[in-house]
Amino acid sequence: MSVSELHWVALATKTRAGGAALRQLLRRYASIEAIFEASYQDLLRIPGIGPRTAASIANVDMDAAAAALSRCSYHNIHIVTFEDTDRYPSNLLLIPDAPPVLFTQGTLQPLDWRAVGIVGTRWPGSAGAEFARLAAYELAARGWAVVSGLALGIDAAAHQGALEAHEGRTLAVLGCGLLNLYPPQNSQLARDIQGAGAILSELPPDAGVSARRLLARNRITSGLSRAIIVVEAGEDSGSLATARRARKQGRAVYAVSGGDVGCEALIAQGALPIEPQTVDWDALSAQIAALPVQPPPDEPAQMPLF
Repeated sequence: MSVSELHWVALATKTRAGGAALRQLLRRYASIEAIFEASYQDLLRIPGIGPRTAASIANVDMDAAAAALSRCSYHNIHIVTFEDTDRYPSNLLLIPDAPPVLFTQGTLQPLDWRAVGIVGTRWPGSAGAEFARLAAYELAARGWAVVSGLALGIDAAAHQGALEAHEGRTLAVLGCGLLNLYPPQNSQLARDIQGAGAILSELPPDAGVSARRLLARNRITSGLSRAIIVVEAGEDSGSLATARRARKQGRAVYAVSGGDVGCEALIAQGALPIEPQTVDWDALSAQIAALPVQPPPDEPAQMPLF
């Protein structure tokens, strides 16, 4: 257990500091340890740090943080932070609200910059589920890591398709802690993913699922990816929220044409259409590889702060 790792876990699990507050703290202080040496009054002088957050940092229970870190170690949960420049996903670093701490099981690799998100409804038709599986298989076979959210339906089909490819990689982003897996029906799939990629979350391992947390994880799904492919999506679905996030992050959005209301709406708004019957997978792979990954023009990229 390193001192630095202990302080990162304390900040992520035992304080009220959210992502924006963490960034302000990291800009103000020279190291993660220095944050916890600051006084309550000093913390209050930092923009975005209110009395409750300042008090939670000034009075943090390091013994409880050490217990949380030991629990992570026991369950083979790895801590990946902004300091881990060789492990923290490079695409994700480009978004302005990247989580400073990721909890992971499995492995993250430098080549995971070649990542494509495949998302869609939890209740797809058989054709949609099969296309998600096929797209993931074809892209994983061409060296892409497939990113999705471990949900039922399109997400699960995408993960499964990537796993079926020879040496295929896939990353699952959770809206809960790694020890409180949701949905429980995909527990075996999550274990399979750990052997061919990683499951990851910005939330402490015991955190439960909520609609707000599921929505927040969409920015990580798109942030990990060079492009997002939406297979099926309802008129007001999480997949459309992921597409909106991707656009704001400067990532390309593809949508499968063919009548689905959500996908057709995305295409009408400028998403690149995919014709499921005539896809040239080599051409699509090359097109995604050539796409720029650019942070939003009005929000500069946040790079490692140490």
